[in-house]
Amino acid sequence: MTLTTAKWTLEEYHRLVEIGILDERRVELLKGDIVEMAAEGEPHAYSSDEAGEYLIGLLSDQAKVRQNHPVTLPNHSEPQPDLAIVRRLGREYRSHHPYPENIFWLIEYANSSLDKDLNVKSKIYAEVGISEYWVINLKSMELVVFRAPQNGDYTSKIILTSGIIHPLAFPDIDVSIDLILNR
Repeated sequence: MTLTTAKWTLEEYHRLVEIGILDERRVELLKGDIVEMAAEGEPHAYSSDEAGEYLIGLLSDQAKVRQNHPVTLPNHSEPQPDLAIVRRLGREYRSHHPYPENIFWLIEYANSSLDKDLNVKSKIYAEVGISEYWVINLKSMELVVFRAPQNGDYTSKIILTSGIIHPLAFPDIDVSIDLILNR
């Protein structure tokens, strides 16, 4: 027997959210599939929260740092990255979540979701042209940096454990890898 899953459009997913069907569920839409999100353990919650505060201070009025909020992508995806560094569009975000053209870069903290974040989400983000995507591997305390999306995948992947990184969108900003890793 072959199983066929029902794919959801963004509009259908938004209707489910609006009428409250998903209120009690931690889910996100990935390529038309409604996917359960892993529960946040203490290290994940602490690290992403601290990194968010750090980036807010670094970027001040240059960008908005959204924590655990959806981004809307044209490939029937509405993931909820731990941190989304986006353009400051003010009240425009009352009518829509950030679109790819509004996103500077995305960050995920990963422990139990590591495989999904490194393999599934990286392809989703590359497919829509997100220029930079970071995954913090909480198991090995490494920063995995994906850049240069092309043909649905990133052509550059580097792993860092210390030092300074310069986000593509803000080459003059020094981001401490130790502070992103929360050491």
